Amino acid sequence: MIERSTYLKKLSQLKDQNLIKVITGVRRCGKSTLLEAFKNELLLSGVNSKNIIFLNFEERENLHLTNWTTLYDEIIEKVNPQKKYYIFLDEVQLINDFEKLVNSLFTKKNIDLYITGSNAYLLSSELATLLTGRYVAINLHPYSFKEYASAFSNEKNTDRLFRKYINESCFPEAVTLSQNNEDLVNDYLQSIYDTVIIKDIAQRHNLRNVHNLHRIISFLFDSVGSYVSPTNIAAQLNHNSQKKISHNTIIKYLNFLTQSYILYSAPRYDIKGKELLSTNEKYYVVDLGLRNITVTNKYDSDLGHKLENIVFFELLRRGGKVYVGKHNDKEIDFVVQKSNNEREYYQVAFTVNDEKTYNREVSAFANIKDNYPKFLLTLDFDKSNINGIKKINVVDWLLE
Repeated sequence: MIERSTYLKKLSQLKDQNLIKVITGVRRCGKSTLLEAFKNELLLSGVNSKNIIFLNFEERENLHLTNWTTLYDEIIEKVNPQKKYYIFLDEVQLINDFEKLVNSLFTKKNIDLYITGSNAYLLSSELATLLTGRYVAINLHPYSFKEYASAFSNEKNTDRLFRKYINESCFPEAVTLSQNNEDLVNDYLQSIYDTVIIKDIAQRHNLRNVHNLHRIISFLFDSVGSYVSPTNIAAQLNHNSQKKISHNTIIKYLNFLTQSYILYSAPRYDIKGKELLSTNEKYYVVDLGLRNITVTNKYDSDLGHKLENIVFFELLRRGGKVYVGKHNDKEIDFVVQKSNNEREYYQVAFTVNDEKTYNREVSAFANIKDNYPKFLLTLDFDKSNINGIKKINVVDWLLE
């Protein structure tokens, strides 16, 4: 099993803090496995197994537990008020009125509560209102390149491994399947895609026209790393099509897709004006392998945008809010706002070996007068410092 050390470290730091730990993320990204790993850490640290209550509401034996009051009573029956308990509720959104369950358990001072869910409804619902300031969210993603590389420990050529990572899936189970039978990977990804689209979005929001949802997803999968807006999505999809999609429908579907964690948005930030811009943003797909189930994706194509996608999620893992930047007429690939009010700037390019590309990437930094760190991430092998801009090989950076 690949250790998700970044997330385990966060959970360890939050242990026994008077906060609900909410682990969110796309389906099958490893939330249940992470909870199991943390449970094992608790056991190794000396916590008695009787003081850990672990319920996965997708398991057959727990499907009857849909009423929150019955479930609450069952849990409290097992809890001695004089002892500390660690309670794990996996896929808690499957419980009716789960917000009330979570809130009631949280009032018990001897309970340290951990919950997971596969869509942002968990935090956009009544729960967020009920628990304002009383929870911390940990957003889990599929494998980082460092985690992926540890799954292929026999492959010593990291550049060859990275080429595989940039073109294939990094869902934990897909990685396991690829080591045994690669033909099964696309079937597995198709099942994730279908479940998210049909169950998490279409059924939940009573969508009548799923075809339009598929059209929007295909467009966004093809447009990873490009500026898009509801207006230009509508213009592209309605061109030469008899079935028109309205601007408002696209806005609504974009919200559904980000709430299911299949797509993440990066808002546009004006560095000079220090404000978010309402027009145009970029969308990134949570797993590049998902693009392989659309007919438009080709292996080893569009590598620049795929590289940008990988860097975006790595920046999210490392902490901070990630924006795409604008400074006068120049574009900065990523602006990362750290929690300590520090900031970092990133340009991402497959290579800057030709002078034109090099000048374009470096010139974007030229007029930014602050002293925050500036990075140029490429697959070139040389490392250098260009007028304060750190040029780094992206594979080395990902493995740090």
